Amino acid sequence: MSYADLIEQLAQHKTLGAAPREELAWLAAHGTLRHLDEGEVLTHKGAVVEGLYAVLTGHIAIFVDRGAGRHKVMEWRAGDVTGILPYSRMTSPPGDTVAQEACEVLALPRDLLTEMIRECHQATSILVHKMIDRARHFTSNDLHDEKMASLGKLSAGLAHELNNPAAAIARSAVLLENRLEEAERATRVLGASRLTDVQIEAIDMVRSSCGMLASMGVLSPIQRVEREEAIADWLDDHGLDAGSGLALADTGVTIEALDRIAASVDGPALDAVLHWAAAGCSVRELASEIQDAAMRISGLVQAIKGFTHMDQATVAEPVDLASSLGNTVTILRSKARARSIAVAIDVEPDLPAVRGFVGELNQVWANLIDNALDAVGEGGRVDVNVRRQRQRVTVSIVDNGPGIPPEIRARMFDPFFTTKPVGKGTGLGLDIVRRLLTHNDAEIDVESVPGRTEFCVALPLAETGTIESRS
Repeated sequence: MSYADLIEQLAQHKTLGAAPREELAWLAAHGTLRHLDEGEVLTHKGAVVEGLYAVLTGHIAIFVDRGAGRHKVMEWRAGDVTGILPYSRMTSPPGDTVAQEACEVLALPRDLLTEMIRECHQATSILVHKMIDRARHFTSNDLHDEKMASLGKLSAGLAHELNNPAAAIARSAVLLENRLEEAERATRVLGASRLTDVQIEAIDMVRSSCGMLASMGVLSPIQRVEREEAIADWLDDHGLDAGSGLALADTGVTIEALDRIAASVDGPALDAVLHWAAAGCSVRELASEIQDAAMRISGLVQAIKGFTHMDQATVAEPVDLASSLGNTVTILRSKARARSIAVAIDVEPDLPAVRGFVGELNQVWANLIDNALDAVGEGGRVDVNVRRQRQRVTVSIVDNGPGIPPEIRARMFDPFFTTKPVGKGTGLGLDIVRRLLTHNDAEIDVESVPGRTEFCVALPLAETGTIESRS
């Protein structure tokens, strides 16, 4: 391609064509025409970007691998520009930039950018606008990737948390069917016994003892065995079926209460009374377990709704930090429990609301608390403390892990920097935290020594800080 043809092609370029002819001539004179075959790498991940590239023909794309496989995040076709742009702080790309088909690009070396800025004012202005658009695109893509990573953690934690109450409901429902059959049989026998009012009153006393055991606390294994043996001995002494002994042990009935029943009812009627009482107590207990499990599931669903904030407004609003942090800890509880990590939340009484975007703040807490859980060892501890300090509220997330080395601390908010193995971290978590806190007019500070690391977030009060919705 001749020099004149190259200038003519730049004049038709979608991005650079609006620049004056003399600036296009300068670019043609100082640039180098490069031909790329399909599959050829223009820039490698981690390598220094060697220059600015104006795509004349073909199709180029950048592929990034953040632990979940390589995927395309941006692409350029004829009329686009890529590579290092004026005033850009980029040194190396986050992934490989690869030709998707045969391409022609005009390459301007990095060391000529300063001269280009001086000689080509309008072209420079055009390229700066393109750099802003590219930064916005990569920021949006980074937020999407981090949200997907958070969603994966959320799904895993939710599945684990829902499994226990769901299994409890299924188990209790099966047992409930058996206990109802036992209660029906005992009721028929009891109805045929023609009991007096005095006897019925004694039976009602046994039935009312069903819930008494819960108020006594959880019996130790030894205490439970002793109770079962005492009831079994009583049944044996009265020539009754010992099969109801285990069920009676789960109630609050005492030996004294059994003696009072035996004084009012005897023979087959007494056996029927005890079977009826045991079955009735079991039915009530199983129904209570089903209710508790269902409420647990309902609570988890509410926590998920509060965490994701499905009805989130597009403007900043008052945020209840106790609820926000509580929902986040609920989501991460299974991970903490699996590693025997204690997580405690201490919120100052009568704490005023802060102003922010609750969904974004929930993501901040999720990232910071999840990192703290990863940092501490088995049996470690994470403390979340919320306090008011003048016109701000501070949220401190403290862990007793090994601490953050100074050389890592200087880079930990950089995008794509991570100390976690491939597939375990995107390197975007703290970068996203920093961006979201900036959007919420908040600040973050870090202090770390071996045995204590503290991330402290300062947020504006709802009644004093006004945050406008920002793009």
